[in-house]
Amino acid sequence: MKKHLNTLYITSPDAFIRKEGMTFVVELDNKKALQAPVHTIENIVCFGFKPVTPALMAFCAENNIGISYLSTTGRFLARVYGEQRGNVLLRKTQYEIFDSAEQSRNISRMLVAAKIANARKLLQRHLRNHGGEENFHSVASAVKTLTNSLKRLETAGTLDEVRGIEGDSAGTYFGCFNDLIVAQKDDFIFNGRNKRPPLDNVNALLSFVYMLLVNDVRSSLETTGLDPQVGFLHRLRPGRPSLALDIMEEFRAYIADRVVLNIINLRQVQGNDFERRETGEIRINDKARKEVIIAYQKRKDEIVNHPFLGEKTTIGLLPHIQAMLLARHIRGDLEQYPAFYMR
Repeated sequence: MKKHLNTLYITSPDAFIRKEGMTFVVELDNKKALQAPVHTIENIVCFGFKPVTPALMAFCAENNIGISYLSTTGRFLARVYGEQRGNVLLRKTQYEIFDSAEQSRNISRMLVAAKIANARKLLQRHLRNHGGEENFHSVASAVKTLTNSLKRLETAGTLDEVRGIEGDSAGTYFGCFNDLIVAQKDDFIFNGRNKRPPLDNVNALLSFVYMLLVNDVRSSLETTGLDPQVGFLHRLRPGRPSLALDIMEEFRAYIADRVVLNIINLRQVQGNDFERRETGEIRINDKARKEVIIAYQKRKDEIVNHPFLGEKTTIGLLPHIQAMLLARHIRGDLEQYPAFYMR
């Protein structure tokens, strides 16, 4: 089983990364801020374009360490990685499945079923913890609607039907998302999903954590040998990692949304950690961004039992495991793709 390694996040605009022996050194103001052995790092994520020397890039490529560049707001910009050793036959079969409406529908149906079931589980968890509060009825109603959506999904005959059910379910789930926020209600109000740009504090957090998650999923797919650009649920679009977005659907509620709700409800971020631009865009400040990354990393370190493999693993390894299982299905080793269901 692959070991869960760390992602090194470089958030400071003044940070400088260099190699020292078989370690990475991060310097701030010409002083060591961090030193980490290369064998403990799987990815380096830079917010903004940090100075990375060609020698360091070559070192990362030789050790299968990807370097991703995100904007200061978390938008993906670029990724640098070494020689890809994926099986070309695996990708060839992946493209053939993409061209098959029936096979694409079958995989998409599994992905969407897991997404809906995991969203429902999150709502049910909220009802157990906060069932006596005034938001009980809206959340309970959403649980019933999502249950019906899962039944509809069983008979969905086309890919468009699957996509339609996914869209309806997302609307239902986000329709009661504001009721899951039980603290700082004045500063964190959610009236629906908006993302380009995010127009409120909650959407700014969701977009940021989703970008962290899709970057992890994308890296897992590349490591497995699959093409992250060619998905089955999400349509093909230049520059969009459609397959990474497909796999991420299983983990939105389980990983990303729980992180966002926890940091709000536990008051790890506050309303003054956000700023509104003239365009209406809401941005997270550096202090809050670091808090979010810490919370996200802690969530990835948690141990769970994988429902299909029956083995204990860290949450951070789940994208890699699902990428491997999808590759096995594409090769024909598994009859169906076993999507991830939270327990």
